[in-house]
Amino acid sequence: MRQIVIDRKLKRMDWAAYIVSAIVIFLVVVMRMPQKNNFGFDFSWLPPFYSTLNAIVAVCLLIALYFIKKKNIARHKAFILVALVLSALFLLCYVVYHFTTPETKYCGVGSIRYVYFFLLITHIILAGVILPFILITFNRGILMQVAKHKAFARWVYPLWLYVAITGPIIYLMLKPCYQ
Repeated sequence: MRQIVIDRKLKRMDWAAYIVSAIVIFLVVVMRMPQKNNFGFDFSWLPPFYSTLNAIVAVCLLIALYFIKKKNIARHKAFILVALVLSALFLLCYVVYHFTTPETKYCGVGSIRYVYFFLLITHIILAGVILPFILITFNRGILMQVAKHKAFARWVYPLWLYVAITGPIIYLMLKPCYQ
């Protein structure tokens, strides 16, 4: 009976993950439209802020990995939860900035452009694809479905970490291009 309750709860949580992911993808597509309105506010401070959040997410992910290797599940959960909350805050800031501010074009020249665009393209694709899997992996972990959680986390974790690390790198590469 207990397993049936967990399976139902997991199904609801997974549906919530799919819905949240669809909403995020929709917002990212809509924010690419050229019409921008800053509502009289200057949001130019957001890129360094949300890039810092992304860097802190990466640190939290590394600390969470350390704790799970030490079999400290409580601290692992705590750092994963912090990483999720900071990722949500990052996403909110990112969407606000891109809804209200014209896109900044990369100004670097030479071969560094290839590095920048490789990082940018892989970052964008993985960020768009990984969100539902992060949430599904979290769902399995929070409901203590350890085998399923581990199976997902083995490939979701490094992709999430890659996205969290490349975000601030991309910001630093783009920083001289902000007007």
